[in-house]
Amino acid sequence: MMAQTVKILIVDDDPGLRNVLTVALEREGYVVQTTANGRDAVTHVFREAPDLIVLDIGLPHLNGFAACREIRTRSDVPILFLTAREDEIDKVLGFEMGADDYVTKPFSPRELVARVKAILKRSDNNTQLAQRLIVGSITLGIAEKRCSVHGQPVALTATEYKILELLMLSSRVLVPRVSLIQAIWGPNSLVSDRTLDSHLRNLRKKLASHGHDSPIETVHGQGVRLVTTT
Repeated sequence: MMAQTVKILIVDDDPGLRNVLTVALEREGYVVQTTANGRDAVTHVFREAPDLIVLDIGLPHLNGFAACREIRTRSDVPILFLTAREDEIDKVLGFEMGADDYVTKPFSPRELVARVKAILKRSDNNTQLAQRLIVGSITLGIAEKRCSVHGQPVALTATEYKILELLMLSSRVLVPRVSLIQAIWGPNSLVSDRTLDSHLRNLRKKLASHGHDSPIETVHGQGVRLVTTT
């Protein structure tokens, strides 16, 4: 994975630290994006799909542990936790929730860059496995943005592809409709439920025509999920 192609999301409510880390990582050729709270971080991850997250634990609105928990329901993106606490229980909890590494404040930007490089090097070993997303007989080619069912190509619009990708990442788990809308069109979008329903209806028809009978299930008042039949 070349540095210039890697997107890193920094999530910290300290603007000074965000700026320092942005400069240090951009100097190494990474593309850096930032946000200041956990809730925005979760939305950003599902919409932008960064390659690594630097995630502070003590965040407003949604702390780092809670944000990590939500992210891990749909994504295996590497996560590097930042914390001001030395407590061993924090480290244990962080790793149990899916953290890839852990840095305690204060730290030098050089140390963080070294940790980032080490995580990305490890994840490079799994790059080939990450190129495809498979649920039942549905396969998504991540790099080329293509879909197939039973090995047969299915032509999807960009929005249909994104909806299917999000549902496959959270297979068998109900995804709230508002979460789908925010992840696809942004947190301040004015897109209506009727627009989402239209895309879901078209997606259902395309998948059904290739052997999936109603693969997308809507649970009234709760959300949408992908039925993982073969």
